[in-house]
Amino acid sequence: MKRYLIGLLSMLSVHAAMGQQAIDVHCHNILPTFKELLDRHGAALEETFPLPDWDVASHLKFMEEAGIETSVLSMPAPQPWFGDAEESRRAVRQYNETCARLKADYPDKFLFCASLPLPDVDAAIKEAVYVLDTLGADGIKLATNSRGQYVGDAALDTLMQVLNEHHAVVMLHPHKPSPVNDGIIATAPLAVYEYPTETTRTAVNLIARNVPARYPNLKFVVPHCGSFLPLALPRMKAVYPAMAAKGLMEPIDWDANLKAFYYDLAGGATPEVVKALLTITTPDRLLYGSDYPYQPATVLTGNLKQLRTWITDDAELAPFAEKILHDNALKLFGR
Repeated sequence: MKRYLIGLLSMLSVHAAMGQQAIDVHCHNILPTFKELLDRHGAALEETFPLPDWDVASHLKFMEEAGIETSVLSMPAPQPWFGDAEESRRAVRQYNETCARLKADYPDKFLFCASLPLPDVDAAIKEAVYVLDTLGADGIKLATNSRGQYVGDAALDTLMQVLNEHHAVVMLHPHKPSPVNDGIIATAPLAVYEYPTETTRTAVNLIARNVPARYPNLKFVVPHCGSFLPLALPRMKAVYPAMAAKGLMEPIDWDANLKAFYYDLAGGATPEVVKALLTITTPDRLLYGSDYPYQPATVLTGNLKQLRTWITDDAELAPFAEKILHDNALKLFGR
């Protein structure tokens, strides 16, 4: 009888997930003014590939055809900082206010993670308070590094304290590493290898400095299936005792740090990748992400369909299918 009930519950969860629309926590809106800013500074190809076009009508059409209920918007790379603090502040403010209007104009269709004018920490703190208290931002998007200033660095502790006070969701996103080998990225653009490395580097930095443990109200979304963290974390734990014994690393609260991490499935989720990710987390921390519009809508629609199919066909994951595609994101963003 018990086995029958377990099987029935699993079957019901599969049917619910197949009919349940998804929540997309990883997508970008690329504004004409953002492209114009990059063009003025000769930075259109700074991330080694051209920014795709974006408009709200096309995004809504993609959502409808793919079966996406809500999309969480965030600014694409690169960070709009070219040495002029006021220019950066204006560009970020314009982006954030545009996102707030989109959220207001399309209720329940769009949420947004606001950007900050880093590496200017004081300006970033002011913008964070404004977007969270006034604009109603649903979270904060942080570049893994802002012109060499990495998330997790001590320079950002005052910002983390403010975000902690606001119980903020922090969406991490890889940007061009600093420094980077130009010869390597000429052969393999950043998205191929450096982006996963950059994401992993930042997550390791957060853990090594106990940032989530010190600011326990923060929740961090690690993109692209956790990148290389399922490989890096066991190694980090293995070498840590020797490093700590020599005074080369500070004490790490592993559990407190890792429980703050969520993981989106944008960028190449496969059964093997997700099973590897589940060696360091649990299904309630997995979130769907499309990475729209960096691939054609038809490709991303097919990807989501395939993701639905193999999750619901997997005996281990099927009971969590609805949570992974929808409910975990609702809970994370307090909807």
